[in-house]
Amino acid sequence: MHPWNQALRQRLMRTPEHLPHAILLSGPPGIGKQALALDMAQGLLCTASDAQGVACGHCQGCHWFTQTTHPDFRLIEPEVDEETGKQRPEIRIEQVRDLVDFFALTAHQRGWRIAVIAPAERLNMAAANGLLKTLEEPPPRSLLILISHHPRRLPATVRSRCQQVAVSIPSRSEALDWLVAHAVPIAQVAALLDEAGGAPLAALALYGDTARSERRSRCLVALAGLRPEALLDLAAGKDFLVETHGWLRRWLHDLISQILTGQCHFFSSQRADLERLAARADLARLLALQARLDSDARILTHPLNAPLLMEGWFIDYVDCFS
Repeated sequence: MHPWNQALRQRLMRTPEHLPHAILLSGPPGIGKQALALDMAQGLLCTASDAQGVACGHCQGCHWFTQTTHPDFRLIEPEVDEETGKQRPEIRIEQVRDLVDFFALTAHQRGWRIAVIAPAERLNMAAANGLLKTLEEPPPRSLLILISHHPRRLPATVRSRCQQVAVSIPSRSEALDWLVAHAVPIAQVAALLDEAGGAPLAALALYGDTARSERRSRCLVALAGLRPEALLDLAAGKDFLVETHGWLRRWLHDLISQILTGQCHFFSSQRADLERLAARADLARLLALQARLDSDARILTHPLNAPLLMEGWFIDYVDCFS
């Protein structure tokens, strides 16, 4: 588990016997929500945990957990499609039915039965509805932890049946120290953290992914230079739809912030470009494009024409400066 989540873990695990039956951990991606959930689960399933519920790491329960074979634990994520080899866009009702059956069983070690769903907003409607009975009538000593980057995309019926816990972004100094400790060059660490919105795991992923880093650089150069041909060339690919959406959304945030407050939050190393563009941008069109990106975020993981979607974003972006 990551050090910035330690205090939250201690608060949640202060009295394990009084834990709610369902917890919704929410916050931006890249801050360690899933690691926190897994650490809590291992602590509860450990047969020799300490008073704070910290796992010993050596017992049979810990061995099963680290080998992902613990009979009293389930991790529910979008499955990989056997035909395409890619992750499915949704968590399906069949997975939830298996989870309901799991909770109906007697615990192998007569203790907790725990499941983590990540990310919970990927539950399709049928799957979300399938969870409701378990959420309304939880079996004894059962815990369901839902992890969500976008909790508002979950049905209100699911959110209202969970104890909602916001996981915060770490302090800037703590995040910077952590990234340096994980071998990110000091010269790059601040810019990466800014671009990741303060989320250290996202910043580390940006640094470690050469293909994504190259694509990001091309995207930012094209955005800063208002180069329609380069932007449309970027739109021709489909492998970086989610990342491109994130880069464009953060770029727009900084442009709008530059116009309104004279500040930028994600791309401080490109302040000069942002100032130049902000001086000629149409604020109303920027806000309209930002609203479109917010709306399109709901369909990024669904089957669609990714190049056409990105092309529309970039055309609207260039129009903000016409």
